Amino acid sequence: MPRISTLRITRSHKIATAVLVAAGSVSAIAATGGPSEAQTTATRSSISVEPVAAAGIPTAKDAAAKKAAEETAAKEAAAKKAVAARKATAEKDAAEARSEKQAANRSTERKAVTPKKFANNLDGWIRESLDIMKKKNIPGSYEGLHRNIMRESSGNPNAVNDWDINAQNGIPSKGLLQVIQPTFDAYHVKGTPKKLTDPVANITAAANYAADRYGSIDNVDSAY
Repeated sequence: MPRISTLRITRSHKIATAVLVAAGSVSAIAATGGPSEAQTTATRSSISVEPVAAAGIPTAKDAAAKKAAEETAAKEAAAKKAVAARKATAEKDAAEARSEKQAANRSTERKAVTPKKFANNLDGWIRESLDIMKKKNIPGSYEGLHRNIMRESSGNPNAVNDWDINAQNGIPSKGLLQVIQPTFDAYHVKGTPKKLTDPVANITAAANYAADRYGSIDNVDSAY
């Protein structure tokens, strides 16, 4: 009877067999289920890639944003400068206006402090009376006043009529235009002395009375 040889599998044989099986599996996967190189390339090409700036180098988008920011800052600075200029102009105009007003006030004060001066004689009394009459809207002229004064008192501010009906009644006519006390009191012009024989007070009161009775002292040509 022939002898049948018995095959003895050692540990080395087992390891070699396992390596061959694994290699066969990898080849099968590569042949059937794995993605091809063409598919991998197509997948990479379908992904959009945003440009990335290199360190320290701005992109076009960054440059545009910076330019816009600079333009905005420049506009704001120009607007602030314009506002400041308008404010400075307004302040200057206001200061000039105040200065002009103060100068006008000082001028007015000087005029108020320095009253007109008139001579202490008949000519000065008439001119001062006319100045007051003009302010009080009392009509009359230099000629009209002078003419009536010369007729009534010959230019004497202390003249007194002690013989007519008024004198007999105890209220004699006095002064340049021979005015009685009741008439003087009724037609006294504010701002003049309240003294019947004061030249200016006498003239202005008489002119005020004549304006009321006759329209103007210029219309009086006789005793009134």
